[in-house]
Parts: sequence; C-alpha cells; structure tokens
Amino acid sequence: MSERHVLVLPDRDAAEEAAEELAERFGVRDEPQLVRDALAGEDDAEDAQWLVVVEDPEGRLDASALDEFAAAYEGWLEAP
Repeated sequence: MSERHVLVLPDRDAAEEAAEELAERFGVRDEPQLVRDALAGEDDAEDAQWLVVVEDPEGRLDASALDEFAAAYEGWLEAP
C-alpha cells in the first residue's frame, strides 16, 4: 500500500539535512521532495516552514519513528 509522509521542519537547512539522512536511517530509495510552505499571509522567507515529502511505495516506514526523527530537527510528521 503506497503512502506519502510529510515532515514539517522549521527551515531549509533542517529540511535538507533531514532529507539526506532519511536514506541512511530509513533506507528511503527515492529522493525526498523539499517544498517551501509559506505561512498564511507571510511574505518573508524567514517565516516559511519546509516540508520534506517522502514517498513510501511499500508502506513500510513507521510513522512514529518518522515523527521522532522530525522532532530531532524541531519538526513533526504531518498527520495523514
């Protein structure tokens, strides 16, 4: 069962670091997609969160482990 996980992180640096470590730590094969998520009504890039979108075609990634991983970067796993 294919799933998509979205990690919400505080800034681009955290998102890039997390994306790199996902392959090593969780065996993610496809490179995660980084997406800038500007907060509603904010134009300043400093106020943007970054999303790391992880495709999980086999549905094998553990959501609670991903949430703990994101927390290490001061972020969280978005609920499906």
